Amino acid sequence: MKSWETFTKRIRINKPIEEVYNCWATKSQIEKWFLEKADFIFENRVRKPHELIQKNDDFQWKWNNWDFTEEGQVLEANGKDILSFTFGSGGIVAVTLKEVQYGTEVELIQKDIPTDDSSKMDIFVGCITGWTFWLTNLKAYLEHGITLHAKGLSQDETKDLVNS
Repeated sequence: MKSWETFTKRIRINKPIEEVYNCWATKSQIEKWFLEKADFIFENRVRKPHELIQKNDDFQWKWNNWDFTEEGQVLEANGKDILSFTFGSGGIVAVTLKEVQYGTEVELIQKDIPTDDSSKMDIFVGCITGWTFWLTNLKAYLEHGITLHAKGLSQDETKDLVNS
């Protein structure tokens, strides 16, 4: 039986684990492949662009091409291979990195997803599709120095756009 409460996505990236971790755990890197703007706040100060996030940091994320800022908290960040964070009404996202031959495997688990009918479609299906794209975008960025997402468009311009 399918569970609507959680899903797992994995991807292999031909880069060292430290480089992959930094793409998740620093403002300067996460803004290149995932977010338009990311602020990580601890003790009323915003972390510097290359400073690693820490457990209990609060964050404000501005999505690309969408007039919405997500607020949440870093639940875990060990500085090496594990991090997790709240994901709005979508529950919790946990990212684990593992060294493998020729690079790093990224495993992303989203859990505690609500199971009402609206959440099944909007959160479960929306996020599983979204993470497939964003993990692919991370791989493109790290391995080839390009990003696949459209930037600087209005919400109307991104309707049905697969790379937004």
